[in-house]
Amino acid sequence: MFVFVCGRCGAELTIPLSQVTLPVHAHQKYGNGIQLPVLMESGTFAVDSEPWGPPWRTWEEIHPNEAAARGVYAQVYALSDGAPGAIVIAPGDARRTVLIPENRGGGYCCGLDGADGPNVACVECALPVASRIDDCSLWQAMWLAPNAVRRLPVDGVDAEPLSWTDLMTEGKGTPPFEPIAAWGSRTGAGHWSNYWWSWSPQWEAAAGRALAHLLVASEARPVVVPDGLVGEVFQRALDTLLPAGPLARRAVLAGPGQPSPHRSTDILLVPTHPQTGQVWGPADPAAYLVPLPFGVWLWMVSPEPNPPVPTSGSLPDGVLRDDFDTPALLPGRLFWADRGVFQHTLVRLPAVRKPWLRELLADLPQHNRAGLL
Repeated sequence: MFVFVCGRCGAELTIPLSQVTLPVHAHQKYGNGIQLPVLMESGTFAVDSEPWGPPWRTWEEIHPNEAAARGVYAQVYALSDGAPGAIVIAPGDARRTVLIPENRGGGYCCGLDGADGPNVACVECALPVASRIDDCSLWQAMWLAPNAVRRLPVDGVDAEPLSWTDLMTEGKGTPPFEPIAAWGSRTGAGHWSNYWWSWSPQWEAAAGRALAHLLVASEARPVVVPDGLVGEVFQRALDTLLPAGPLARRAVLAGPGQPSPHRSTDILLVPTHPQTGQVWGPADPAAYLVPLPFGVWLWMVSPEPNPPVPTSGSLPDGVLRDDFDTPALLPGRLFWADRGVFQHTLVRLPAVRKPWLRELLADLPQHNRAGLL
């Protein structure tokens, strides 16, 4: 385990934390005026290996060779020139920090978005050390600036990452549907009228990343995924974005505890380890591996029949019914993958240099209007 300390005075700025993989939805912007929960589980931290945050440079200011050296192979609006390695924690795990008054509201809508740089300082020496994020439609988080903090080990032995076998026993699935809350409702927290039943933002982000990989794996041929929930998530987009024709490629779910995929299978939808980020793969990986967050993958292979649902009336914030008397509600729209995560992933896959994928990227606004992304 580690604590993070101020790079200037050495004051401890966090509780002891264990490292996990960066969530796919870490930089997701979801909807408009939506109240999203805390990104990280308390007691954990993750590191973003890419630069993120100000200052930004537009695509016109970046030579394609420089972009390719940074692992970006197609046009984006802008790239960050910030320091790589930002550390994200749950805001409640921070210690001895204080908001910087003059930076608290920079770029905000309903809260703080960190658009103007660090807005949190070390209480001991006033060094800006982090960006507190709690604006609407953004995941609540504290992003520690990598050039302002240091990581120190603490006494005690950190637990070894769980094995895939242990994960199948102890891991939790991520439900595909959840109640979504609008910012600033007048009826009070916990009231049913605050919420509507929606596809999970985490699922939409996971699908955005996976869909980019599925398109690359398709080799411009049709792709068929399993019926049911997996088909509801992916098949409509695949049928729209890929050309019709014979010789479709087949994608199946694979992973720990699942039957071994047939050697002729083209594409495997597999889990990533939530602690290490390792992508599961068979001993002889001949197929293209499409990564899914473990919780999303686990629900796909072992869906729970009756997830908890909100009840009418007033309950404490975050409390859900678990008596199963009320049938699970369904979203009022078809599923669509997160456009931002999809684009972020696709432009970082070298195959995006192919003309047909470049054309697809250029048509993203049209697909967005069609309710695919």
